[in-house]
Amino acid sequence: MVSEGSEPSKKRKSNLGDKEGSKPGKKFPSKKRKSDSGDKEGPKPGKEFPKNRKEIKAKRHSNTEDDGKSVVDSSKPFKRQFNNKPAHDKKLKDAKLDHRKWKELTENRKRKRKPYYDLQKELVASWEKMRQRNIKIEERSKLISETMNKMKGKIPDITGSHISSRVLQTCIKYCQPAERDSVYQELRPHFLKLARNTYAVHLVTKMLDHANKEQLQEIISSLHGHVVAFLRHPVGSAVVEHVFKLANETQKQELLSEMYSAEFRIFKGIIPKGKGRLVDLLSGEHPSKKSAVLEHMTLALQPILEKGIVDHSIVHRALLEYMCIANKSSVTDIIQQLSGSLLVRMIHTRDGSKVGALCIIHSGAKERKKIVKGMKGHVVKIAHDEYGCVDGPPQSADDEPSESQKASSETDIRGLKRDEKDEENPEESEGLGKISKKDFSTRRIELLTKSGFAQKLTEMCMQNVGELLRSQYGKDIIFEVANGGAGDIMWQVAADSLTALHRAIADVGALPQLNNEEGSQNEEHIFVQYHSSRTVRKLILESHVPDGVNAPSFAAILWDVVLKGKCKMWAQGHSEKVVSAFLDCSDLEMKNMASSELQPLIDAGLLKIASAKHV
Repeated sequence: MVSEGSEPSKKRKSNLGDKEGSKPGKKFPSKKRKSDSGDKEGPKPGKEFPKNRKEIKAKRHSNTEDDGKSVVDSSKPFKRQFNNKPAHDKKLKDAKLDHRKWKELTENRKRKRKPYYDLQKELVASWEKMRQRNIKIEERSKLISETMNKMKGKIPDITGSHISSRVLQTCIKYCQPAERDSVYQELRPHFLKLARNTYAVHLVTKMLDHANKEQLQEIISSLHGHVVAFLRHPVGSAVVEHVFKLANETQKQELLSEMYSAEFRIFKGIIPKGKGRLVDLLSGEHPSKKSAVLEHMTLALQPILEKGIVDHSIVHRALLEYMCIANKSSVTDIIQQLSGSLLVRMIHTRDGSKVGALCIIHSGAKERKKIVKGMKGHVVKIAHDEYGCVDGPPQSADDEPSESQKASSETDIRGLKRDEKDEENPEESEGLGKISKKDFSTRRIELLTKSGFAQKLTEMCMQNVGELLRSQYGKDIIFEVANGGAGDIMWQVAADSLTALHRAIADVGALPQLNNEEGSQNEEHIFVQYHSSRTVRKLILESHVPDGVNAPSFAAILWDVVLKGKCKMWAQGHSEKVVSAFLDCSDLEMKNMASSELQPLIDAGLLKIASAKHV
């Protein structure tokens, strides 16, 4: 049993290393046997592996192929080794050569297309030096002289380029008068052509700024017969506007007259002296002459309005004179075209503001809404403008006044008084009187009362009394409101609010005076600040209460709240004019009351009496 069982076990052990004893299809690895000589058996035929680090490094350098491809190190099979790539360097060199050739080709094309291409490159290099602020005057003059010599005889040809135009503007700004005159003589025959060029126009305006009287007159003469055409051009119109601002009254009328009639455009010097305005030219003429002028002005102004070129003061003057002589239908057409965003762009000039006021006064509710809508987003800018702030009253008693009504400085006053210029030129203020169906005074009262505008205007003045008194333009509003307006219209429609405004002004005057170190100019006392002190003085001099109104005057309120028993403290500086105004006050009762306290100060030499005309 034992011997029989042991034989199979021996057989199994012998079969472990024998392939014949294994099952078919299954192979077992055989152990490597050492040779009888004791040498280790060599590796299998194939790739040889290095034995140490030196051999590894040597293998890395020796495995570089000739074609420049990356080689995989056998010791680190997942790390790609990058070697020099001569093929790629060759491509880069070829690309650089191609770029140089392309650049040279481009330069040659520019030279063929632009005959002064090389000259412009030299001008730019000089311009970068001469336009610096820290450069010495002698060095800049030398650079300018060299640049002017290079451009001599070629200026009309190169001014159309934005590069050359900038270089010439810098040269004109810093060059000598003789050099500037030479540039003017070279550009003079080409003035009309350059005035319509997008880039050369800046050089033309720069020349106009440095031109003398003779040169300016020559430029105006060259514009004769082309004014209307230039005003229709988006670039040329800026040149006409620049000339119009630099010209005197005679030259301005010469430019404007081309819009009146064809005979003024063809012939020079036919305007009689003393008749500069269009209304004066048509006085005593046949009615057919007026209709011919209206027709010619309509044809001249219509394309300008259609293109929207309404930013220039010469256009504003022409529109104002046109509206003063036009009939109802013609003015209605102008108002319909201007209502909206165009009117907002016109009210930055005196004539444009008058055109805007006429449009508001004589337009309907639909056009007024368009005007208010067009002012959206521009209220603050308009409010700070000298001639801006054109707006209409609320459309009904329930509507709140807009921001532009609250911030206005000129058109709001037109509802309270008439401008001095209107009294001198009644045609401008009453030229459209026949168009309005209602009388001016009746319409004025309705605008202030039915819409509630007078009440809202007074409330706005009370809320911003200190700021308006110290403002250069706001002081005019608060003076007209506090004084009652022309014909005491504010006393009729808002007497209680007017008295409240007087007390608000007195309360601001009762505030203590700050030292110069504690407050800025905006916080100066209203008796000391330049604009407010003169406004308060005017209110005292014209202080009155109309018959039938039971209320104290402004002078009485100010005296009781601020100055009674304190005149000695304010008898110096700008406040001295405020105190001395009580001696010339229109309120006789207040004048006698203040004289008893002010006379001792005058006798002691502490108070000087200012002239009533000095405001």
